[in-house]
Amino acid sequence: MAKQDKQPQHAPDTGHEWDGIRELTNPPPRWWMIAFHAGWIWCVVYFILYPAIPLVHESTKGILGWTQIKEFKADVKANDAIRAPYLKKVAAMDGQQLLADEGMRNFAESSAKALFGDNCAACHGAGGEGAPGLFPVLADDDWLYGGDIDTIIESITDGRMGDMPAHGEMLSDEEINQLTDTVIAASQGKVTQEQLAQFDEIGCSGCHGENAAGGAINELGSGAANLTDGIWRFGGSREDIMRTIRDGVNQEDVPNTRVAIMPPFGEKLSPEEIKMLAVKVYQFGGGK
Repeated sequence: MAKQDKQPQHAPDTGHEWDGIRELTNPPPRWWMIAFHAGWIWCVVYFILYPAIPLVHESTKGILGWTQIKEFKADVKANDAIRAPYLKKVAAMDGQQLLADEGMRNFAESSAKALFGDNCAACHGAGGEGAPGLFPVLADDDWLYGGDIDTIIESITDGRMGDMPAHGEMLSDEEINQLTDTVIAASQGKVTQEQLAQFDEIGCSGCHGENAAGGAINELGSGAANLTDGIWRFGGSREDIMRTIRDGVNQEDVPNTRVAIMPPFGEKLSPEEIKMLAVKVYQFGGGK
């Protein structure tokens, strides 16, 4: 069988040859040329219709006048038109009514997802898990100021600022050690009457109650923590508890005082947004 000639001798070439291989000048396939010309023609049409060529301070506008910003604003406007009737219902309902209506509750919770991400998640976490020693958990049922929907709305609107006096200059090191033992024993359910008597004598029961079980809001407007449930705002190690007793919470001129401040959102968010955000927090699982 004759050997097939894969390089026809009569095909036009460029005159270049390497190791017996000639560089031919066969034209590209027709489909390739069609695609090539269609490509640059489409580029020209696109440049005419849409913004495309960057200039010094802006870009060419395109005869259609389309921009991503215009499309975004149009989509937002359309979305707002869909949401408007529901927001009107939210405005007319209080927190309890919002929770009781399944459809509106679902709307509020889904609508508040972005609100929570923008305003709350940085501190409290995307799922309300908080940050140990820094920011409270929103997904449990332990509340300093109350976990009903109306109180959550109040907390979001007006903010909260904890307050606990620093005992470092009031008590001796021995007394602080004894008080730390009392708090640890209370958290373990092993506190004695003698320890509770010291607890009351120092004045701790005025906020935390005679049995150290805390109270939603004391006369200072500050949440008094439940010391018997083993849930800790600033950590439950002996060192953490001792520091909290010694340096207090939000005390001026006390270098190591604990910081527990939640900013108010009443001026940043609308009443409807706050109610929907409160539903979101309530629905994390810890609402009461």
